[in-house]
Amino acid sequence: MALLALRLGPLLPAPPHRRRILRNRCQARIVASNATTPVRDAGAAAAAVVWFKHDLRIDDHPGLAAAVAEPRRPVVPLYVFDRRILAGYSDKMLELLLFALKDLKMALKSQDSDLLVGLGNAEDIVLKLVKEVQAGLIFTEEEVEYRVRNVVANVESSLSNGSFSRGSSPKIVAWSAPLYDYKSLEEVLTSHDQFLKTKLPMAAPLAAATLPALNLGLDTGSVPTLEELKGFLKDSTTPEDNWVPLKNTSARSILKKMLSQKKIKSNTTLSTASGDNVEDITMDSGTSGRKIINSMFASENSLEVRGGTEITLDALAAYLRYLEGTGNASWQELHDKVRLAETRDGASFYTLFGPAIQLGVISRRKAYNDTIQYEKDRNAGFLSPFGYSTPTVKAAVDAICLMEWYWLLALRSQVSAEGNYPTRIWRWKGYLVQCTFVGNEGPAVLLVHGFGAFLEHFRDNIENIADMGHQVWAITLVGFGKSEKPNVNYSELFWSELLRDFIVDVVREPVHLVGNSIGGYICAVAAGLWPSLAKSLVLLNSAGSVVPNYSFVPLSEERRTSWLSRLQAQLLLLFLRSRVEGILKEYYPTRTERVDKPLVDQILRASYDPGAVTVLESVFNFNLAIPLNFLFDSFGGKILVIQGMKDPLTKSEAFVTMLREHCSKVQIRELNAGHAPHDEVPDEVNTLLCEWMKQIEVKPALEKTKAI
Repeated sequence: MALLALRLGPLLPAPPHRRRILRNRCQARIVASNATTPVRDAGAAAAAVVWFKHDLRIDDHPGLAAAVAEPRRPVVPLYVFDRRILAGYSDKMLELLLFALKDLKMALKSQDSDLLVGLGNAEDIVLKLVKEVQAGLIFTEEEVEYRVRNVVANVESSLSNGSFSRGSSPKIVAWSAPLYDYKSLEEVLTSHDQFLKTKLPMAAPLAAATLPALNLGLDTGSVPTLEELKGFLKDSTTPEDNWVPLKNTSARSILKKMLSQKKIKSNTTLSTASGDNVEDITMDSGTSGRKIINSMFASENSLEVRGGTEITLDALAAYLRYLEGTGNASWQELHDKVRLAETRDGASFYTLFGPAIQLGVISRRKAYNDTIQYEKDRNAGFLSPFGYSTPTVKAAVDAICLMEWYWLLALRSQVSAEGNYPTRIWRWKGYLVQCTFVGNEGPAVLLVHGFGAFLEHFRDNIENIADMGHQVWAITLVGFGKSEKPNVNYSELFWSELLRDFIVDVVREPVHLVGNSIGGYICAVAAGLWPSLAKSLVLLNSAGSVVPNYSFVPLSEERRTSWLSRLQAQLLLLFLRSRVEGILKEYYPTRTERVDKPLVDQILRASYDPGAVTVLESVFNFNLAIPLNFLFDSFGGKILVIQGMKDPLTKSEAFVTMLREHCSKVQIRELNAGHAPHDEVPDEVNTLLCEWMKQIEVKPALEKTKAI
């Protein structure tokens, strides 16, 4: 047995019988070959498989270091193209992945080793490879993403149920490369300000491992082309994947098109194929543009550094020296990209290097170490207590430490019981997002919190709604709770795309969208732009307004934030921290006891997270100018508004009056509650929601029965 090389030939187009053959082949890329069974030295240790996933490097790789530590142990590097691991990858990320894998394969070959390439389900490929090479250990990186952790669990189950010539089943050894040198996750506090006070030492990156020659007579396989990989993923699709094309067009472009079709004026123009102002309305559609020889980027239009460790570290060196000037053509190209990517102060680092760090081409601690070493070299071996000497050094350190913090929070949530519900981690555009799921059957419901809150704000809704026969999903939006708070421009369109992708990639069926405050407004935007994703829309004291006879819809423009808005955000954050409990009690006028210590502590904890000020800055840029009635008309489905009439943030009487006058199809329920009725009077809201969803679900069933 050996891993089959990916000599697939042209995949698209292919006749139906050809596609069936490819699907059969893709079940597991391990097939019989003429390779003889490897003969092992009787004194050699059992082989070790190093299963690469998001750690595509030799440099600073604890798994490889542990594998080669045993003398005379054969080490077998493996990468598996498993559709479940690659789910959600854009064409751009797939191309960057292939660049990284080719570089990794070359680096391993330079040491007389190689990267074995498999295509199919990881549990099948790993099991057959382990039997082939008589492996005793499998080294693989600790994962935080729910979907990838499930794949690892499937591999572990497959191994535990298998029979092996060695007798016992191989062990999976999980490793990680943390930036901070901690002894156990329990000592990692979840409050960032308290965590910094512990002053944990920084872990030094490991030197590149030296591998033994791979002399096992295996057909190692080749890295597929992008078209071959896309063909494999397409052949593996299910009916639920029919929605995936919805992700290819930005919310802003859809909105512009809708306004143009309805002849509604706006402050922006929609580009057309035949007119001026031509605009690219697709997202993540791959790296189009002219290929550049010896470039650090996949194409002229790309902003993401591509390639392996050597290229990425060279790009990092160029980035840090942005202010120094250079005669190096590739460095000059990177400096040009920095100017394009700097949409906010410091935002360029994640744009350029985020994908490489996500793929593990370089580790976070290696990037941090090189950055700090450069800063020391500029300052005679010292670090100034007054800040970093260049903006790029500050951007790199801030971004790396931010990514590390949210990885720690995510990992801790997976290995220790936290909260009332099981926490899942989903990666969106590279950012770590927390979500939960409760329920076994019934229609899907997605609960979306308001500004400054998190999924736990539905603490008395999730389980109760699930018990009434629903599959309940709740998400903590990027920028809030324990989800990542990246240095980006936040807007209602940004968050609506997050909801769209969550429904498409995670829920994988239409949902009843339920949102509170700005979460309600974001739900309305998502339902209005992508109606097929929502069975119904429920707004709980939603943000936004009703505009009679709207003829003009201004769209907010992405722009650089000023030092003034950042100062305002910092002052506002200090004010909110000092008065959080009192402010919350104003929002819960009928049941102030619901503002308990766990709720207050969670909000305060999140306020100290890196990136919290950036999120708060968005308050000064929001205009929420898209009228709710425009979004309702675009959605065209069933809508329920649950309004706490004692909300101190909105004039509920006037809002409800406007809804009744201008949104005749919207059903309204008034409650004796404040801004968060789902948490203030959860039993009432749960009953209303379940009755509403039952009504929505029964009608299609009756229509189907009549048709029969």
